[in-house]
Amino acid sequence: MRTESTGSPPFLAGKRVLVTGGGGSIGSELCRQAAAQHPDSLAILEISENGAWDIQQELWRQYGSTLPFRVEIGSIRDRARLAQLMRDLKPDLVLHAAAHKHLPLLENNPQEAVKNNVFGTLNVLEAAEEAGCGRFVLISSDKAVHPTSVLGATKRLTERMVEVPHGGMICSAVRFGNVIGSAGSVIPLFRQQIAAGGPVTITDRRMTRYFLSIPDAASLVLEAARIAEGGEIFVLDMGKPVSILALAEHMIREAGLTPWTEVPIVFTGLRPGEKLSEELFTSEEELSATRIGGILRTQPASTSPAALSEALALLSRSLDASPGKVREALMAAVPEYRPAQ
Repeated sequence: MRTESTGSPPFLAGKRVLVTGGGGSIGSELCRQAAAQHPDSLAILEISENGAWDIQQELWRQYGSTLPFRVEIGSIRDRARLAQLMRDLKPDLVLHAAAHKHLPLLENNPQEAVKNNVFGTLNVLEAAEEAGCGRFVLISSDKAVHPTSVLGATKRLTERMVEVPHGGMICSAVRFGNVIGSAGSVIPLFRQQIAAGGPVTITDRRMTRYFLSIPDAASLVLEAARIAEGGEIFVLDMGKPVSILALAEHMIREAGLTPWTEVPIVFTGLRPGEKLSEELFTSEEELSATRIGGILRTQPASTSPAALSEALALLSRSLDASPGKVREALMAAVPEYRPAQ
């Protein structure tokens, strides 16, 4: 990873920072790196009590009373709670990492994906704007590019939400692929399967994915927050895509075992909404370099606030209907969403 060396004080020094989803894999690393920059205060919002407890104890052990930080249990779906919290905190920067992320679960529960990822993000955006927040950064996903899943469609819609103006708040999104070792990702799963003697399960022998370490991803997110001008999507350089089959074989050998014989590998077929390979940007998006190595910027889109409001209203009306109706509304709200068969 390459970042610019400015010789200036850390970006977050003296600032009030709020991290939503701060107990998760990416969120907790954002908290660690934000804390190291000596912010005026660090607030963490997390729905998982265990995740909140873990990051709280870690920060307390490392910093004690030298870091003014607080951990709040709460949901981004709770608009009133968010409004109260934002008024109290008056953050200079919101790093929005809270989201439902497990693709197969969200395919079966599209209404929950929409409630949390779309309307939860809207709640955070509006509460931050009302509190006079200066900067807002959305953690997005490569699944938002040509989305074939409910997860990808909700992430694409939230990208559109930061492309429209929000008063004087500078809003941007950071899009990247898989991070190594995150909760529920393929590497911890393979480790468990290898330890159990197999089989290691792969959906398709042709499958590839991009990977980036959690610390590198979080560092680049903070750099993107620093250089954001408003309305753009930053794309992290993920290197070359990795063959999942080759990764599985490598991990089996690292464990001192022989692939296929001592540890079998089984192909299970693509799950609903899953792609063989992921993309980081579309052919229509104009990418340009930034002054930070490893970060590209897309040309801000001309998202219509009126069209976005109409799409959100349509989605809202669908939430009490069947999962099929929610998907139909999501397809209407995100025209590029094409559910994988």
